[in-house]
Amino acid sequence: MCRMGADEAAQSAWSRVDTSVPHSARVWNYWLGGKDNFPADRELGDKVFEVYPDIVHVARAQREFLVRAITFLAGEVGIRQFLDIGTGLPSADNTHEVAQRIAPDSRIVYVDNDPLVLVHARALLTSVAGGATAYVDADVRDPDRILAEAAEVLDFTQPVALVMFGILGNVADTGEAQAIAKRLLDGVPSGSYLTLNDGTHGEAVDKAIEITQADGHPYNLRTPDQITSFFDGLEVVEPGVVSTPLWRPAAGVDPQPLFIYGGVGRKA
Repeated sequence: MCRMGADEAAQSAWSRVDTSVPHSARVWNYWLGGKDNFPADRELGDKVFEVYPDIVHVARAQREFLVRAITFLAGEVGIRQFLDIGTGLPSADNTHEVAQRIAPDSRIVYVDNDPLVLVHARALLTSVAGGATAYVDADVRDPDRILAEAAEVLDFTQPVALVMFGILGNVADTGEAQAIAKRLLDGVPSGSYLTLNDGTHGEAVDKAIEITQADGHPYNLRTPDQITSFFDGLEVVEPGVVSTPLWRPAAGVDPQPLFIYGGVGRKA
């Protein structure tokens, strides 16, 4: 378990960061309008934007879906524990901020294996009194380690919300990705939830993926049915696994579908 806050840890992580080449987390930060990016990131981000202008909407839609899903889980459902895997760079309305606004006693563990995220992790670990946040430096392909280290903060006899946004697209084989999701779900008790989204195919999206792959950032798109398969055996919350802007949109919003699908499901 890495609880961060030690300057030595951040300095060690920063020494492994190369700002001269684009980095997927920083490119995503650029599309979200953030400042934690460099010229190489903006150059790649602009290349993708040229062939797929909706990427900016996708980045924002994913963040908005996170807010709605965590609000549902912490508010309507009453979940008080969250395991957020594939955290990415801190932004506005991170999981702990949304959950602890609703329930200050919420406990959140973030998981990522990216040194750049490690540099910024202290921003993720500012918990309100009564709650807790922690950071695990681990790869999504090692679910046993994730569960073991998260158990230092989370009580796995009580329901946990697994949050997996955009992370399983980094696993090339769909069967392996399904097995990872299943192992994580096997490690949490009945009454736990999975909320997940990933990118789907489209002509412009496929062109964008070709560009990012050429720059050394492969991402594996999946069909809506393949994304739905991650929820096999769960009670899927209405409206199901859908284009994320269509998942319980805010009142007065006219959502438009994008090539990103996700949902929320409950473990019986």
